[in-house]
Amino acid sequence: MAYIEFIEQLHRGTKRDYMSRVLAGNKAEFAAIAKRFDIDYWDGSRNTGYGGYKYDGRWLDVAKRMASHYKLKAGDRILDIGCGKGFLLYEFTRVVPGIEISGLDISSYAIEHAMDAVKPYLTVGNATTLPYPDKSFDLVLSINTLHNLQLPELETALKEIERVGRLSKYILMDGYRNEQEKVNLLYWQLTCECFFTPREWEWLLEKTGYAGDFACIYFD
Repeated sequence: MAYIEFIEQLHRGTKRDYMSRVLAGNKAEFAAIAKRFDIDYWDGSRNTGYGGYKYDGRWLDVAKRMASHYKLKAGDRILDIGCGKGFLLYEFTRVVPGIEISGLDISSYAIEHAMDAVKPYLTVGNATTLPYPDKSFDLVLSINTLHNLQLPELETALKEIERVGRLSKYILMDGYRNEQEKVNLLYWQLTCECFFTPREWEWLLEKTGYAGDFACIYFD
């Protein structure tokens, strides 16, 4: 298991006003709405989610770096758990022609509004019960998704990732390294159920038998 950063540059490219989300209204209500993972989360107000999640090519560089690191090639199979509208999977098809993609997301809205190029390969489902045979994928990834699960479901999801992956795995979760990052995370997050320090995440991953790579998103 290795700590590998692929998303840092993309994450830092988004400006966040932490206090504005707290002061804009009833944050508890915003969070309850966001956790429906419906139109309000993806394409509604910034207070309840992305404020409009549209394709803009920002995931292309991430796909390039991951494809290079994991030596992906035509015929390899990728699963993206928490794929949203399929933007990252689409970029993988551009970077590695002939790659086989699958995506799963709990949001039926996201799947319905996915990119036409990848929509046939996406499924509505839960990370705790992956509808795929054992050792089906050369790379299983999950970006900013698993921290939305409570601990019992998180443990199950990690074991499911190990079950369906035959080679590489990569997950990215919310985390913090100091009190300021913890406060910023609490101010900003809407759907997060589990957030830990990198040391705690690593301990949990080892305890659940996860053997892939991981990294954390920090709100500094």
